[in-house]
Amino acid sequence: MQIGILLPTREQAINGTYAAAPLLDFAKTAEALGFDSLWAGDSLTARPRLDPLVVLSAAAAATTRITVGTAALTPALRHPLIGANMIASLGHVAADRLILGLGSGFPMPETEEEFASVGASFQGRVGRLDEITSLWRTAWRSGEEGEPAEFQGRFWQAENLDRLPSPAIPGGPPLWLAGSDTPKVLARAATRYDGWLPFLPDVDAYARARRRIAELAEEAGRVVTPALYATVTVNASERAAKSELEHYISHYYGRSLEQMRSIQAYAWGSAEKCAEWLGGYVRAGARHLVVRIGSLDPEPQLKEIAEVLLPAVRALGPSTTVGSTQS
Repeated sequence: MQIGILLPTREQAINGTYAAAPLLDFAKTAEALGFDSLWAGDSLTARPRLDPLVVLSAAAAATTRITVGTAALTPALRHPLIGANMIASLGHVAADRLILGLGSGFPMPETEEEFASVGASFQGRVGRLDEITSLWRTAWRSGEEGEPAEFQGRFWQAENLDRLPSPAIPGGPPLWLAGSDTPKVLARAATRYDGWLPFLPDVDAYARARRRIAELAEEAGRVVTPALYATVTVNASERAAKSELEHYISHYYGRSLEQMRSIQAYAWGSAEKCAEWLGGYVRAGARHLVVRIGSLDPEPQLKEIAEVLLPAVRALGPSTTVGSTQS
């Protein structure tokens, strides 16, 4: 059972600062408090923030144990060869402490505008994501004996891939699909990716999807980590917690909590209540939680989450493999 925390890169930007030092302090504090992983989101113009690959490289250098990951990276915003090079470079800083959660682009007008700003096609973005990851894996294996050094895809063609830096780990870091629970997403997660990172608001839907991924992964002879991206706002006063989360969501997305909670997983209230809510997902099969603090000032909640929520949720996590998903 692994529990990670999201770095407040977007929250920092909303507050009008892009200083790196507070982010590195947050990273070191999270490691000292016992979190298993540290994550950063990605956006250029839709929800601006510092580049996650740069931030995570600094965070990995400033820590020694904690895993670093993207939740989630949008590969289409970078040329795939530049992406392959940056990720391999980050991997050499983080070594075996790197996971990449990847998304094709959330269907919102702001995201379409973001794609257009870098000349990327929003149409066909799902197929493009899968092809980019195939190109990356080809590049990361290209220096091995008998592996091709060129890639011929529908959208991308590349040669001389063996000239790129080789990854720190053979084949590159684990790639997780940040997606929903549609049949196509579940099939892609089970057969093409190493993990599944949804933000489903319905724990029963999560359980059904997790079981289906386990079935499909077993058929394919693969192991897939079932994860969850969830937002919590901790306050002994449930009313105050909800008010703070409302404020956070309106500034982060420009939408109401009522609108966003129908598509994303949110909880608010005491740390004990939030732990019990997350426990429902653990009982449904989640094995790596990525927790975002729903506050524009998340640091004050970090210690309480570590001291109360972490041990309560970890106590629920089994040490054995569930189906063909990784524990």
